[in-house]
Amino acid sequence: MSELVPLEQAQQRLIALAARLPAETLSVHDALDRYLATDLIAKREQPAADMSAMDGYAIRFEDRDGPWTLVGECKAGSPPCAALKAGETARIFTGALLPEGADTVVMQENVAADGTTIRLTAEPSPEKGRHVRHQGGDFAQGSIGLPAGSLLNPAALGEAVIAGYGELAVGKQPRVAVVSTGDELVAPGSATLPHQIPASNDVMLSAMLSGLTAETRSLSRIPDDMDALCAALDSARDCDIIVTIGGASVGDHDLVGPAFRKLGAEIDFYKIAMRPGKPVMAGKLGKTVILALPGNPASAFVAATLFLLPLIRVMAGAARYLPDYQSAATTEALPANGPRAQFLRAKVDQAGITPFGSQDSAKLSVLAAANALLYREADAASAEAGAIVPYIAI
Repeated sequence: MSELVPLEQAQQRLIALAARLPAETLSVHDALDRYLATDLIAKREQPAADMSAMDGYAIRFEDRDGPWTLVGECKAGSPPCAALKAGETARIFTGALLPEGADTVVMQENVAADGTTIRLTAEPSPEKGRHVRHQGGDFAQGSIGLPAGSLLNPAALGEAVIAGYGELAVGKQPRVAVVSTGDELVAPGSATLPHQIPASNDVMLSAMLSGLTAETRSLSRIPDDMDALCAALDSARDCDIIVTIGGASVGDHDLVGPAFRKLGAEIDFYKIAMRPGKPVMAGKLGKTVILALPGNPASAFVAATLFLLPLIRVMAGAARYLPDYQSAATTEALPANGPRAQFLRAKVDQAGITPFGSQDSAKLSVLAAANALLYREADAASAEAGAIVPYIAI
């Protein structure tokens, strides 16, 4: 297990340890940011009938030159008004059903009314079907609106409702225990001595998990003591994921690996060919997936972005679970990269993407100022300023 595992291989090996959680049924009001457990099959067609896309006048296209005799008014939310005969028109409003016989709408700005006589003042030859939303034009009944695994963002929830749903089957969210270790850690806001440090990582990770988990259980500031650590890890066996922060290396006081093994865990891999974040470990403790992250803040953040968040998405039923890579022009030349994939904290703006001068993984100030992780694949060649490079938005 001493060889470095390539990044993509490690991600797939971690995902292979996970199982998707069962589905549950939620109201559409409670399903935001959940993942569909089954395909969304439209229960109705949309629109259910031809309707107007504009305020104006419904006409028969064969009478397109007018003038017309006004015989009715069609309002949204009402049954269709009376059928049109030759030479007739009906006042119609956006969202109203077209009367029988009508197939075209003339915008109100393009006509003049003289009592019940309506004449064109523009559009001397309206196009057939103009300003009409046709029956089934958005989707047909029985069609797949969204495939299983889709994220239910606000627009997707709107589509689900218009497709006839008030409840949706979604994947359950995992329960995650966040265990931060280290004798040096003190509670946020506490006074510190030179050898102490506020426990920022568990707060940061819990914030990253906000809205993604059914429960984020924080087991914070566990001392570097084998018995205490084993007790904390053992208490989290009921969670779907145990993620530890710190103590994952091989020093005398790095006890996470030995503690997991003492509890009977099976370790799948340890150490990844990436920076920051090399000392990442993953395996199973019974049915629980375990993921050990390094303690340096940037390392923990990058490893959580690349491993923990995808793991949670998979368990919650996501079809797309790995981070999305975007691209931008680098504002400065980049040297050739070594054998480990690298994620540079960077700033993306209209000028392009600029990596920060310091990439010290302990510097939270750099991480907090960044809005991107500039990705340099293993053994990447040098890149000149202006070259297009991939990045993950953060």
